[in-house]
Amino acid sequence: MGTPTGDPWAISVRQASEEIREGIVRTPASISQTLSDLFGCSVALKFENLQFTGSFKDRGSLCRLLQVDAAISNGAIAMSAGNHAQGVAYHGARLGVSTTIVMPEPSPFVKVARTRELGATVILAGATVDESAQVAQRIATEEGLEFIHPFDDEFVIAGQGTVGLEFVQDLPDLEVIVVPVGGGGLAAGIVLAITELGLNIKVVGVQSERFPSMVDRLSGRGPSVIPGPTIADGIAVKGPGEMTSKILADYDVEMLTVSEASIEQAVSLLLEVEKTVVEGAGAVGLAAVIEHADRFAGTRLGTVLSGGNIDPRTLAVVSLRGLGRQGRLVRLRAEMDDQPGRLAECTTIIGEAGANIVEVDHERMGSVGARSTVVEFLVDTLDEHHAGRVQDMLRDAGYVVSRIGW
Repeated sequence: MGTPTGDPWAISVRQASEEIREGIVRTPASISQTLSDLFGCSVALKFENLQFTGSFKDRGSLCRLLQVDAAISNGAIAMSAGNHAQGVAYHGARLGVSTTIVMPEPSPFVKVARTRELGATVILAGATVDESAQVAQRIATEEGLEFIHPFDDEFVIAGQGTVGLEFVQDLPDLEVIVVPVGGGGLAAGIVLAITELGLNIKVVGVQSERFPSMVDRLSGRGPSVIPGPTIADGIAVKGPGEMTSKILADYDVEMLTVSEASIEQAVSLLLEVEKTVVEGAGAVGLAAVIEHADRFAGTRLGTVLSGGNIDPRTLAVVSLRGLGRQGRLVRLRAEMDDQPGRLAECTTIIGEAGANIVEVDHERMGSVGARSTVVEFLVDTLDEHHAGRVQDMLRDAGYVVSRIGW
């Protein structure tokens, strides 16, 4: 097989599949009837969040590490803030290859600890992944270590492409595969897998609108990173790969961006509907289906749930915000006379409306007058209609009620 550049390609996706078969999980793929009904298209999911380290990065890491001769090598080094680090650490330990991971200094403690637990030596250096990469490349040169790039490497790309190979083997009638894109290794690998098989399946890449680096590259425009954090931190890449960009451009891969709200909604839906935990980066494919429903209406599409390594606190916040957007968890602010029994009367009305009070915040000093008080209720309700009914019953009883947004 040849690359889009015409140069000899080091390894085919099918060959990569054979080489890594014993070391990775052949993750399930299935059609979600509920999501299909919600969005008017057949939605199939590939559960890469079920890999041992929780992401598809296991595949490319293993494929690349298999090229390192543990007997004569000084070891391997990589830079990563998360999933790539864990993939290299885990498979390096399995293969007897010593590994060093350079991680940005602000990396979450849990990710640093997990990478060390998997057997790697962790060096904290640089404020960003880009700065960490510079340190890792310098150490690789000085100490004679194999540098394992997270996406711009032929073996890594081929390894990631095995996701697509399995997907179409399990669900051969797919018309579109929607793929999260950071540096582009997963999307490029899936494109090459589909090409090897001679299939006519469209690949659509998705990025957070806050880090649209591949969208910018393929459209020929300058960088347009929007300041601020993203829940899809796993694909928050400021500069996509050169090799991956070339592959996606040559095969005319369509690129979309999605909002933070859509990503959060996708994470919540996957947790509620599929009972599966997916990180923000892994949920952007479904976010694209949510936000670009007209683009995918009536199609048979698959999307890759590329990882599940989401911080538990972030997941809790996303879940609560999701319930808030659905009207199933509402914040109500009620102003009332500061008289004995008024709070009890208010809570009774909420109970009679069939709602459950989760939290109460009673604030006298923040009221509009010296003879009044303000109480904020966090209330568990059935849906938006039920939430409205609770508000109406309070207003009918004479309370000034407003709803606080999420």
